[in-house]
Amino acid sequence: MQKTKMFILFAIVILTWGTTWLAMKFALVSMPPIFATGLRFLSAAPILLWLLHVTRSSLLFPPGHRFFQFCVFLFCFCLPFTLVIYGEQYVNASTAAIIFAGMPVAVLLISIVVLNAPTSLLQLMGAMLAMLSLFCLLQEESRNSLSNNWKGAFAVVAAVAMHAFMYVQCKKRSCQVSLFTFNALPCLAAGLLLTLTGAVVEKPEIENITWLSFSSIIYLGVVASVFGILCYFSLQKRISNFNTSLVFICFPVIAVILECVVMGSVFSHTSWILLAGMLCGVLLSVIPVEREKMATTPKRLWN
Repeated sequence: MQKTKMFILFAIVILTWGTTWLAMKFALVSMPPIFATGLRFLSAAPILLWLLHVTRSSLLFPPGHRFFQFCVFLFCFCLPFTLVIYGEQYVNASTAAIIFAGMPVAVLLISIVVLNAPTSLLQLMGAMLAMLSLFCLLQEESRNSLSNNWKGAFAVVAAVAMHAFMYVQCKKRSCQVSLFTFNALPCLAAGLLLTLTGAVVEKPEIENITWLSFSSIIYLGVVASVFGILCYFSLQKRISNFNTSLVFICFPVIAVILECVVMGSVFSHTSWILLAGMLCGVLLSVIPVEREKMATTPKRLWN
């Protein structure tokens, strides 16, 4: 019974994360990126605040960690999510998903620098394989894409780097706040700021917003930003970090298949081979370290 629950949770997470990217593409049909991201957070915030109240969690981080809460608002919500949907103006939804699947590699490399984390040679080889395969895959996909393909790819890569850095900072600070404390207020603040900024800067034509874009925003806010995250962290509590990381191996495959079926996109045989190489590299990078086989990493000279 327990294994069945784990399988259902795992399936929900990879399906939710795998469909998120196409939903962002649909949101862009009639909405500009900053405004769309703001509405996404505004649709998620009331549910998160209600869950915060139900669980009697604190709205604010503990004293001494309030500035870090501001950093969460800026570098976990405002900037990275805006960069991702901005990037999707120039790259396919599946390409954005594939780049984001490199998150474990980014976390590994940043952990080496910031935490002097123990690392195996196998993990480093996996990280190199993942990055090389991703670079080659982006080159392959750019042949039949817009001239600004790399512009969009760099935006998504920057978002991945921000998320990975903040994840490592949470580990470094031993961040012990509840899931709802971590998400509720930053989500609300980001929603208000981005919606107002988008309304002023991008001047969206409200009357031209389509039902497809509007429903995609609700899906992104309620399903992806709340339900999907809750399922992921529930899964993370029940299985090992290695098994949880398998989500990053599976959801980009879902995103690619979905885009091919729904949008009629073509993912070449070469791209499939490069994707397989990248995901193998990601898998190698998350294999737990055996201390006797660790690669030596230089000691940090800074805090």
